[in-house]
Amino acid sequence: MTGFLKMHGLGNDFVVVDERTHRHDLTPARIAALCDRHTGIGCDQFVTLRPACAEGADVFVRFFNADGSESGACGNASRCVADLVARESGRAQVGLQTRAGVLSATLVRPGVVTVDMGVPAQGWADVPLAEAMDTLHLPMAGDPAAVSMGNPHATFFLPAPDGMDPCVAGPELEHHPLFPQRANIGLAHVTSRGSMRLRVWERGSGLTRACGSGACAAVVNAVRRGLVDRTCTVEMDGGKLEITWRGDDGHVLMTGPATTSFTGTFSPEDYPR
Repeated sequence: MTGFLKMHGLGNDFVVVDERTHRHDLTPARIAALCDRHTGIGCDQFVTLRPACAEGADVFVRFFNADGSESGACGNASRCVADLVARESGRAQVGLQTRAGVLSATLVRPGVVTVDMGVPAQGWADVPLAEAMDTLHLPMAGDPAAVSMGNPHATFFLPAPDGMDPCVAGPELEHHPLFPQRANIGLAHVTSRGSMRLRVWERGSGLTRACGSGACAAVVNAVRRGLVDRTCTVEMDGGKLEITWRGDDGHVLMTGPATTSFTGTFSPEDYPR
């Protein structure tokens, strides 16, 4: 049997499997089956933990979307893993090795974590986009801006909070020809210099109650357009995150809750390989 933790950040939920001492047969098809809310455990993303091999890291974290595809980053899951490792180690400061680099995380207080999400990549090839263009104004209806937070994001700024239905627009926009690796689609409505409302259609997972990297991307893109200050509260369906894009070194800090819902076990052999 394989043990797991069910965790969430603002309702964006994860199945976390510890592979630091033993590897499990977790193929993309099996991960997708485990993510299914009707016939599996059910989650937005699947997370595995392995021994770190990078300097300054305590654990190597891999993120998988609900369709079994791998993602380079997941902000809410990073907070959850940081909370777990901090409780294990008794240290408030931990390092997470990810495909997007080593992220430094700080336990602010029990259940609340700040993650340094690094420097956003603003170049068209880094997002990536299909061809050279200005990432601040993509040649698409709705005039989105694009940035990478370790995974590709396109942010649409709406005049009203319900100006676009993510469940209608999201599936098509995720697969737009400009996004060779697909994209997370953020629908943002700026309410003041220090706040915005955001919904995110996540590539490979669909509409989630919160998206940490999407909140970071939305604030970065809003700052680039002069719409908000460098510290901004992002309200999503599941709650609020505090995002700061530092001006001195360009790093993005994300602060929010991390919650363990329950633990359990499953047999990988019960799911299609």
